[in-house]
Amino acid sequence: MSEEIGVVVTGVSGRMGQMLVSEIAKHPRMHLAGAVERAGHDWVGKDVGTAMGGAANGVIVADDPLDCFARAQAVIDFTAPAATVAFAELAAQARAVHVIGTTGLSDEDLTRIKTAARHAVVVRAGNMSLGVNLLTVLTRKVAAALDADYDIEVIEYHHNKKVDAPSGTALMLGEAAAQGRGVELREVSDRGRDGITGARKRGDIGFSAIRGGDIIGDHDVLFAAEGERITLRHVASDRALFARGALKAALWGQDKAPGEYDMLDVLGLSDD
Repeated sequence: MSEEIGVVVTGVSGRMGQMLVSEIAKHPRMHLAGAVERAGHDWVGKDVGTAMGGAANGVIVADDPLDCFARAQAVIDFTAPAATVAFAELAAQARAVHVIGTTGLSDEDLTRIKTAARHAVVVRAGNMSLGVNLLTVLTRKVAAALDADYDIEVIEYHHNKKVDAPSGTALMLGEAAAQGRGVELREVSDRGRDGITGARKRGDIGFSAIRGGDIIGDHDVLFAAEGERITLRHVASDRALFARGALKAALWGQDKAPGEYDMLDVLGLSDD
C-alpha cells in the first residue's frame, strides 16, 4: 500500500500520545487524522499542536472516538485497559487497524479484544521495538536449549510513574521463556517475593520489577545455574523507538485480513 493513511492517536496528552503526534508529523506516508482524550480533559476542544506547546496543526482534540475513527485508517492506542477495550470495539466498527501498546490487560480484556479482531486488524504487543521483539525470539530459543537446572528471572526497570508490574514487555519475555520450556506461564510464574518465601521452586520463571527516576525501559532475562549465568538484555534510550514501531505496525496492517497480530508478525519474525 503506497497511499498516505490517516491515523488517530488516543490518550493524546500522555507521554506516548505526544510522541506519536510528533512522529506522525515527520512520517512521509501518514497524517494525523484525529486526536482523542477522555471527556472533560483540559485538551478537549483545543488544537493538539498548541496544546503540546507548539504551532497549531488544525487537528482539534475530541472526546468522541467513533467519529474520529470513522475518518481514519488506523488507531494507535497507548492508554489504559478499560479505554483500550472500548476503543477496540469502536475501531472494529470503523474497520480501522487498531495498534495496541497498552499493558496491564486482564484475561477478560484480551477476550474482548480478540472478539473485536474478528472484524478488523488488531496489532497488539507489550513492546513495539525491534530489539525487544528480537529479544523474545532469543529468549524462547535459549529457554528451549536449557533445562530447568537453569533458573529464569525476568528483571524489568522503568520510571517511577509506571503503574503496572510486571511490565507488558516482561510478561512477553516470560511467555517466550515458557513457550521455550513447553509450559504455561501462569503455572510457573513466581512474583512478588517478600518475607520468608522458602527456596525457589525448580522450573519457575521469576519476575522482578524496579521503578525509579526516568528509566524508559530496560529488560534482562537471566538464566542462572550452578557455576554460570547467561543474561540477555535490551536497553531503551529513546522513547521514540516505541512510537516508530507503532507506526510501522499501522502501515503493515493496512492490507491484512481481520485478526489479532503482534510485532513478530509485523517484523517477519513469527514462526507461523
